[in-house]
This record gives sequence, structure tokens and C-alpha cells, in this order.
Amino acid sequence: MTLNELNQLNDQQAKLNFMQCCTSSTWVRRMIAARPFTSTSALKESANTLWQGLEEFDYLEAFEGHPKIGDVNSLRAKYANTKALAGNEQGLVNEAPEQVLQVLAQGNENYEQKFGFIFIVCATGKSAQQMSDLLQARLPNNKSQELDNAAEEQRKIFQLRIDKMLIEQ
Repeated sequence: MTLNELNQLNDQQAKLNFMQCCTSSTWVRRMIAARPFTSTSALKESANTLWQGLEEFDYLEAFEGHPKIGDVNSLRAKYANTKALAGNEQGLVNEAPEQVLQVLAQGNENYEQKFGFIFIVCATGKSAQQMSDLLQARLPNNKSQELDNAAEEQRKIFQLRIDKMLIEQ
């Protein structure tokens, strides 16, 4: 899809496309209202600006659109609506040794119990071991720090998905 085509979509079509980038309904509404974008860089800058300062609920809603890292069943069931743009984001997890996957799964469980939301990381290009190490490094944080960390990782993810949306569709 071109930027011009994105700008010309009706609101429902634009919503479907932006939801593939991020499942925060507030962010999506703001992105729809911000159109038309004059350039890809303006689109990406708006995406960042409109992401900043959302309520905790909005961030948590966005995090709910993600599967647990390494949870293939969760990926299939929960993430079907973003499948087109999320493809291969966890590709290196599928190649991980079973022991690393078990440590990652337990880390995810510990993380979710502590913070109340799943571990969010921009997984593109990271191995399961790297993600496990990042998860372990972030576990000692407090909830406020982790909400900020997860929101920043979500921002990285939607930026990659915006690039894919404008190239691959």
C-alpha cells in the first residue's frame, strides 16, 4: 500500500490497517484522525507522538494484542488479526533449543505474575536466548519502569509494522 492509498482509505479500512500495527484503540483512533499524512516520516512521527502519554489502559490494550514470546499456540489464537504484519517477528524463537524455550516460558510466567501483563520486546532479529536474557534483566524492575519499557518496545514494533504495511500490502 502506498501512503496515498492509506490516506484515502475510509475510517473502517484505516482502522483495520492500523490495528495490525498496534491494538490500542485510542492510538488507532488518533492515527485515523491524523490523516492525511504528507510523508512516511510524518506518518511515523505522528505514530510516535500519538503513542506518548496514553493511559496505562491504552498500553495494556496494545500489549494484549501480542502473544507470549515463544508461545506458538498463543501466537495462532490471539494474534490472528495482526498475522500479516507480524509474520516472522518471533521466527528465531522457533529455532531455539528446548531448554532455552523452557527458561523463556518460565520467565514469561514470572514476569506476567509480577507486572500483570506479558513481556513485550521487539523480537525481530533476536534469538530466544537474547530475549530470555532481556526478560531476566527486566524482571527486577518495578511496574512503572516495566510499563515504560514495554511501551517503548511496543513503539519499536509498530514502527516496523508501519514499514511493512507500506511496503508489503
